[in-house]
Amino acid sequence: MDDAEKNALWAEYVKSRSPQIREQLILTYAPLVKLVAGRLSMYLGFNVEYDDLVGYGIFGLIDAIDKYDTMKDVKFETYASLRIRGAILDQIRKMDWIPRTVRQRQRKIDTAMREIEAEKGREATDAEIAERMEITEDEYYEWQNQMKVTGVVSLNEFMESGSDIAEESGSEQARFVHPEDAVEKEELKKKLAEALEILSDKEKQVIVMYYYEDMTLKEIAAVLSVTESRISQLHTRSLQKMKQKLGAYMGILSEIR
Repeated sequence: MDDAEKNALWAEYVKSRSPQIREQLILTYAPLVKLVAGRLSMYLGFNVEYDDLVGYGIFGLIDAIDKYDTMKDVKFETYASLRIRGAILDQIRKMDWIPRTVRQRQRKIDTAMREIEAEKGREATDAEIAERMEITEDEYYEWQNQMKVTGVVSLNEFMESGSDIAEESGSEQARFVHPEDAVEKEELKKKLAEALEILSDKEKQVIVMYYYEDMTLKEIAAVLSVTESRISQLHTRSLQKMKQKLGAYMGILSEIR
């Protein structure tokens, strides 16, 4: 279905609110649910089935269709992507499937990182963190792999709670910020910008490409000429460092302490 056909479908739905047309809209935009679910599934591994993520996302799509305002200069795909992602992440948080051992490891890594950086006055390396925790670097990377989904959930929640970074699709018209939320959103943007500044250039590139430009880890790896595994490590480490900077701001990261 091309844009003209989609616009005609929306015009008819706004006019009639027909259940049949609503069903057509759901079917038309179902591939968007699969796209968002696919991007999140790479972090969830075998903990949650892809089909389950799609199922959670469908509820977000339906919510987006019901609440979308065609009079605003916002593409439906942009608005719906946020609703879909939010619905999936909400369900993940409700499931509370993250094992206690993973939470404990997160705290140990955070503690080791803070101690080393306080002692040396610079960024802690992976090798130093592993040594402080008395584990091998391979074990440390495995721990990071287990924890990366907690960071993805937290950062997405932070961004969606107020920052319009996740709401941009490359143009001023893609933003939808209500005036009454402007002050809060500016503060959230400021906090997120401060957190980005503590990252190395390559870490910042990974975060920007993934969250701002909506690139996959495979695509980022190709651009930076490194392995996908290395990009995954950089991504996880970046989220850990940003979590330290953001702290308990707005209560966003309380789940994984």
